Amino acid sequence: MKPGNRKIMDNRIDAPIRLYGVVGWPLGQSLSPFVHNAGFRALGSAAVYLRWEISPERLPAFVESMRLLDIQGCSVTIPHKISLLPLLDDISPQASAVGAVNTIYRKNNRLCGENTDITGFLMPLRETSLESTDVLLLGAGGAARAVAAGLALRRARCVFVTTPSDKTHLPLAEQFGLVPVPWQSRHDVNARLVVNTTPLGMRGKHEDETPYDFTLASSESVGSPRDARIAYDIVYNPWETRFLREAKLAGRQCVTGLDMFFAQANAQFHLWTGQNLPDTLLSVLRAR
Repeated sequence: MKPGNRKIMDNRIDAPIRLYGVVGWPLGQSLSPFVHNAGFRALGSAAVYLRWEISPERLPAFVESMRLLDIQGCSVTIPHKISLLPLLDDISPQASAVGAVNTIYRKNNRLCGENTDITGFLMPLRETSLESTDVLLLGAGGAARAVAAGLALRRARCVFVTTPSDKTHLPLAEQFGLVPVPWQSRHDVNARLVVNTTPLGMRGKHEDETPYDFTLASSESVGSPRDARIAYDIVYNPWETRFLREAKLAGRQCVTGLDMFFAQANAQFHLWTGQNLPDTLLSVLRAR
């Protein structure tokens, strides 16, 4: 049987295998293959989701390979979310507004870019009023752009942004109307919501690090329990980071990166298949 005609043959499936995957550099911490392959199995779909570790200089060649191999969809992670923009045929209005792509899908044989990080970020905050909320955003990469766009959609009162370099956040601040803050002054910001979009805390060499010291945070009181202070870490592996452990000790309500990860992955899966991921998958992820 020729490679291009390979099929999965059992009582349910007799169809060409459709290829999906995740592209990034590196990919050691990605849970995307587990989640999407579980979704395909639940649908009985003849599809497989792979891992593609692609260095930045090889990204244009990878996109051409997607065209040649008829790859149907791809998740995009660090550091390719921004550099992919000029390599695709079409970019959605949402991805254009963010200035970053985290999903590639096919439409009329064209490679299209979408950003589901906005949906993913906002889902755990759907019952939280943000209109009167001041936010401190730590980091300024592709995910931070989605967070800034989501906070703008929810009309957060004021969003402060900072990075250790004291300069990489300035373009983001200008684009989204955020207030830039020197890194050494980040604890002086009286923010009800603190969001970590840096890689500090991610499994690997930065796992024992945190971008924020909650013992130094401004302690001005908030109103009702409905206005409880929140710490949100978009890092999802491990799902309980040092940032969140220390936030919990400081009395903060915590939102884990798993919540955002699953919501954005579900939006990707729906874009590719028209179906949702099994709800039970989030519980399985928490138990891993």
